[in-house]
Amino acid sequence: MGQEVVALERVSKRFGAEQILRDVSLTVEAGEMIALMGRSGSGKSTLLHLVGGLDRTYEGTIRVLGQDLGALSDGALSALRNEQVGFVFQSFHLLDHLSVLENVALPALLARGRRVGELGEAPARAREALSRVGMLDKAEALPSRLSGGQKQRVAIARALFHRPRLILADEPTGNLDSETGQQIIDLFRELNAEGLTLFMVTHEERVSAAARRVVRIEDGRIANDQPVRVALGVV
Repeated sequence: MGQEVVALERVSKRFGAEQILRDVSLTVEAGEMIALMGRSGSGKSTLLHLVGGLDRTYEGTIRVLGQDLGALSDGALSALRNEQVGFVFQSFHLLDHLSVLENVALPALLARGRRVGELGEAPARAREALSRVGMLDKAEALPSRLSGGQKQRVAIARALFHRPRLILADEPTGNLDSETGQQIIDLFRELNAEGLTLFMVTHEERVSAAARRVVRIEDGRIANDQPVRVALGVV
């Protein structure tokens, strides 16, 4: 058994009268690359948001990096999200008035209440993250000058800024064409090979094919949880 990074125990979630998640138990170990798949409305994005501490209203227990999310104060939960977990979304969430470098350094601004002109050592850390995703040459560019694939690489660099142990990705290739999407998938595989744990929500088989494990969710319940070769029927 590896080191536990994420553990859900009998987690349920409601939106009003609608039951979104039903008694979900799931463990993610260090170094895994997991694809969470399911149809629209199956509960997959809701589950990812709960793991990321973006929603605190649920039943059951969620532990991330050894910490019980339900027991954390708002401040401690924010610190965990900002400094130990990286987020990558379908919509890149870059600030158009900031340079690529400043966008990547945003976690430092959020953590310390600084302004852009007071980044201290953060630019060096941001350049390191940009170099890791092959975007260092665009450090001074504005997001409006970038392609979709470049924007997603910048978003990934931002997620890597604090050198997190876990990346949560929600439909990371959803806004990209097939060639650009494959480049992002290849980047995720490289990051995983370096030891980073990735937990991805996707509806795309090409993303799940790159994962080491596929978890399928139906009507708010885990329907299938197998190594990728078994899940995809590959001998």
